Amino acid sequence: MRPTARTRHAAPTVAVLAASLAVSLTAGCGHPDQDDNRAPQHSATPAAPPAPAPSVAAVGSPLAVKIDNVPAARPQSGLGTADVVYAEQVEGGLSRLMAVYGTRLPQTVGPVRSARESDLELLGQFHRPMLAFSGAQRKLLPLIDNAPLRPEPAAEDPSAYFRAAGKAAPHNLYLHPAKLLPSAPGKSALTTGFSYGPAPSGGTPTASRTVRYPAARFTFTWSAGQHRWLVDMDGTPMTTDGGARVAPATVVVQHVRIHDSRYHDVLGNPTPYTETVGSGKAEVLRDGRSFAASWSRPTATDGTTFRATNGGRMNFADGQVWVVFAPAK
Repeated sequence: MRPTARTRHAAPTVAVLAASLAVSLTAGCGHPDQDDNRAPQHSATPAAPPAPAPSVAAVGSPLAVKIDNVPAARPQSGLGTADVVYAEQVEGGLSRLMAVYGTRLPQTVGPVRSARESDLELLGQFHRPMLAFSGAQRKLLPLIDNAPLRPEPAAEDPSAYFRAAGKAAPHNLYLHPAKLLPSAPGKSALTTGFSYGPAPSGGTPTASRTVRYPAARFTFTWSAGQHRWLVDMDGTPMTTDGGARVAPATVVVQHVRIHDSRYHDVLGNPTPYTETVGSGKAEVLRDGRSFAASWSRPTATDGTTFRATNGGRMNFADGQVWVVFAPAK
């Protein structure tokens, strides 16, 4: 039986918590997260690590990684390789990303940040997904332990994580995916419910679309040359650490109910809970056009079905999909 995230390596975790808290409270931009302070503080070079033993693999299960998205964390690593990127609102009106990998694994991913309660609902659509995160609030850990997933917090798998130079903690924690998975599980692991294929008829020609959170702003601008949506974050082009633009083929603005959860950050800001089970309106951007759509996810173990206004399945373009959870109106 797998030890829980609360009980494994208890003594080292206490030492790490104390050391990291002192660093995090003096770190740069964004609200410091007490739950991120469980992450290891050792540094390492981002060289390709050796593959782990086959017993670590979660065959048919994708890797989901919580990724920092405040200015101090940019540019991030590994975003271009993700099959799906979810954008959610967190404390203080800021944003955070969850990247899901099924068909390819990058060499490094990060900066890695903490998990939230609504992540468990979102990940219910996958078969025992592996969740990589920096830590979580103490009261949330039992829920993570009991969720149908494979939690891999930084404090429990320190060899898979490293602190990179050039960024201040807590915005400098990175993951070597190959330390957790020997290879990508494949497309069959992406049980999102998404449908891919030709676009429906109609749609509105769209040059750009902006989604606003209280303290964050996403803008997606159509590039006919790249046939992709170029992402700007808070008015600045979003790039990977290699300089390439982040450019999904499809962007989904999914209108959901967002409300306060039972948890707060270290400053007392309530943690938003994003409801991804239910139904509502959506907007799908693909091929330089915007399509009105609806979404439905009856239970947490279902994927999300998107339908066009005529009732047919709303197909996405081949390539990376970004899903931005926006407050329902």
